[in-house]
Amino acid sequence: MYREIAVFTGNSHRALAEAVCKHLEIPLGNVQVFQFSNEEVFVKYEENIRERDVFIIQPVVSPVNTRLMELLIMIDAAKRASAGRITAVVPYYAYGRSDKKDQPRVPVTARLVANFVEVAGADRVLSMDMHAGQIQGFFNIPLDELTAFPLISDYFSSLHLPAPCVVAPDVGRAKLARDLAERIGADIAIVDKKRDGNKEAAEAMTLIGEAAGKDCLIVDDEVLTGGTVASAVKLLRARGANSVRVACVHPVLAPKAFQVLDTPDLDEIVFTDSLPLVHGEFKSVKSTVLSIAPLIGDAIHRIHTGGSVGALFR
Repeated sequence: MYREIAVFTGNSHRALAEAVCKHLEIPLGNVQVFQFSNEEVFVKYEENIRERDVFIIQPVVSPVNTRLMELLIMIDAAKRASAGRITAVVPYYAYGRSDKKDQPRVPVTARLVANFVEVAGADRVLSMDMHAGQIQGFFNIPLDELTAFPLISDYFSSLHLPAPCVVAPDVGRAKLARDLAERIGADIAIVDKKRDGNKEAAEAMTLIGEAAGKDCLIVDDEVLTGGTVASAVKLLRARGANSVRVACVHPVLAPKAFQVLDTPDLDEIVFTDSLPLVHGEFKSVKSTVLSIAPLIGDAIHRIHTGGSVGALFR
């Protein structure tokens, strides 16, 4: 067993780290993380962390490369300060979309980032709803992957929708949609989409399943530009959907998304606070934020005490 828990955060999402510490009933650790005028990142822990169980909460959000470097340097500084164990808590794992070679002469950047984290000195990783399951295998250190979809299913169960239908935005999300549909007692449908090259948005082509008279819920792990989701929303409305809602775990949400998704065709968008909204906010469409701080706090406590993280979802 290591000494007491010490939780620190960089500059990506201090509010989430504070909420986690409030749940754990411990203070947030004191650390300096800033950039010099030449854009080099500097880190200094302002308290003793020798032999302590250190958790560094740092979702990799915009500006992505700066926040990633903050995480790596914080890990290295903790290692050199003789921390007992270092856990990188990365609720949103950037570069997760680059998880395979789907074109000639392209990188597998998700694996490269995993190598960075290991070489920096992390002993284990705690993340949430990675873009692809195989990313877990890119690490040679223990990785615990949490999921926020039980929170999302509980929220939609509380709405008591008369005719719920969970919609997968593409074939790759069919299993996720099926699992969520079973939890809330809903039907399932799948959007067949087409992507042109490396464009960020895809076009919804057709719908597998029925949407007429249904209260549709589109589920995905993250939303970036909103183009794919907006195309699916239009398709569902054209097929006679009674209402359409969107749920995602990670609101990456580029500036364009706040215009594309702010439409009367969309009744509500639901996401977690795994990332801060750095590019704006929705003005007309209803947005609901679900907190993952208690879930991360419970996972940190179980890791520290040697408990089962998987038991959180049973």
